[in-house]
Amino acid sequence: MNNDGCETPIRVPSAPFRPGESASFEEWSYSPSDLIKPDPLSCEPKDTIPHSTGLIRVLGDDDSRSGDWDPDISDSDLLIGLEHMVRLRIFDDRMMKMQRTGKLSFYMRSLGEEAVAIAQTMALEEQDWIFPTYRQPGAQFVRGRDMVSMICHCIGNVEDNVKGRQMPVHYTYREGRYISVSSPVGTQFSQAVGVAMASAYKGLDEVTITWIGDGASAEGDYHYALNFASVFRPPVILNVVNNQWAISTHANLASGSSTFADRGLAYDVPCLRVDGNDFLALYSVTDWARKRASAGLGATHIEVLTYRAGAHSSSDDPTRYRPSDEPDVWPGGDPIHRLRDHLISVGAWTEEKHKDLEDRIDSEVMAAYKEAVKFGDLAQGPYPSSDTIFTEVYSDVPWHLQEQWDEMNRLGGD
Repeated sequence: MNNDGCETPIRVPSAPFRPGESASFEEWSYSPSDLIKPDPLSCEPKDTIPHSTGLIRVLGDDDSRSGDWDPDISDSDLLIGLEHMVRLRIFDDRMMKMQRTGKLSFYMRSLGEEAVAIAQTMALEEQDWIFPTYRQPGAQFVRGRDMVSMICHCIGNVEDNVKGRQMPVHYTYREGRYISVSSPVGTQFSQAVGVAMASAYKGLDEVTITWIGDGASAEGDYHYALNFASVFRPPVILNVVNNQWAISTHANLASGSSTFADRGLAYDVPCLRVDGNDFLALYSVTDWARKRASAGLGATHIEVLTYRAGAHSSSDDPTRYRPSDEPDVWPGGDPIHRLRDHLISVGAWTEEKHKDLEDRIDSEVMAAYKEAVKFGDLAQGPYPSSDTIFTEVYSDVPWHLQEQWDEMNRLGGD
């Protein structure tokens, strides 16, 4: 209804639950046995219609692994993945506490989404390119980045590898082929397709993976990327992370489709919908998509169904727009707990070992912070030199920038 009490000609979706209400989700009826795993080298986009509306799972409600999509990954590798996820959660918790006590200016956690980047990156090869959003920092752990370097970036001290040019959590890691996180949401999607096209043009065995949020998938960049991926068939894996919320806007305002996955079918791209809190399922669909991309068969479009259990960022209060109990009743569970419980059920892990792991990593994070502030803290610095405004953009600084640089130095730049 409009302000005059008349029916409006447009539909404006609203969130299913609001503050003060009790959230209530139906239990998932999806089972690991629901969907067959087609041959990635002969699969046609139309063959994935059921996979775009169903949900690919490997871990069942009883913590066991089963089904066609059960990947070839050992318990020892799953333990590595579990450690990476625990490290990311503890790192996030500690950094958020640092932000709340004035030691960082800003922070964003990946609470509830730790499996996404970690499982998917573990399914890639080292030469593959990563175009992340701000909730895929865990990929850096898989690629070997140390926490001291990451904390230096979040502080913005003299060891910040992007020299203060990006907000905290907008990491870049050249050695791990982890491209700089972009503040304008969605731009990485079309950029990833372009890099994949370049790799194919050069005849390199490189696949590019990228992620976009449900809200950002309403941007034009999402459709540009899918269109180019459809036309040129570059080796790229396109993930839409449907975590239900784009800051305070519910996912139902980003798309009118029944799922986010099936939107890719119109572009003649295979589409999969995967349980984003199921480590094994995430690994499996990414491995499937990489095989297809590496064989020259083009893109795969994946909806990662998950839930943003925490605030959007340190500047956000989710109790203003969703019920406080909503994260607790999300039917997808907790990705760390699900993998932990599976490994315990098969005798590869114990509660005691898990507690020891948490304690060890917490000590490592605190030690890394103490090491990072040796290079400068938020209050006192030292910070990157103002000269870095002009460096590392051009191989030879143009005359007009050189004039500005000289003027800055005359005015007392550091």
